Amino acid sequence: MIQQWKDQYSRIIIDFTAVPMGNDLCVVIAGGEVPHLGAVAVAQARPSLKDDTKLSASTSVITLLGHKEDVIARNVAHGLAAKLNKNVAVCCGIHVDDITPDELSFIEDAIKRFCESYSNTGELATSK
Repeated sequence: MIQQWKDQYSRIIIDFTAVPMGNDLCVVIAGGEVPHLGAVAVAQARPSLKDDTKLSASTSVITLLGHKEDVIARNVAHGLAAKLNKNVAVCCGIHVDDITPDELSFIEDAIKRFCESYSNTGELATSK
């Protein structure tokens, strides 16, 4: 079942969409003034190289020229794959002109809340 979650602070709205695909997961993170495709990450769950009793992931990222969403896409894909033991694809694009430190902090916190909510339950909790 497709799940959507939204969070807003001031002029910024961030939309999260989680699309289960069999045992895999596709996540779209979009928002700001001009949602777009800035980066895509794909993570494959695997045993940790340091401790094979724990899960980790191998992650690949493609970033479109001039975009900065690669870190977000990678961290979300990697974290969810390792936590959920699934293959995860994340498409991310958030654009905000003249972003403030508070707005940037909000985006980071919203993404963290989304990941914690989804990785703990496999479902999206209602945003604040």
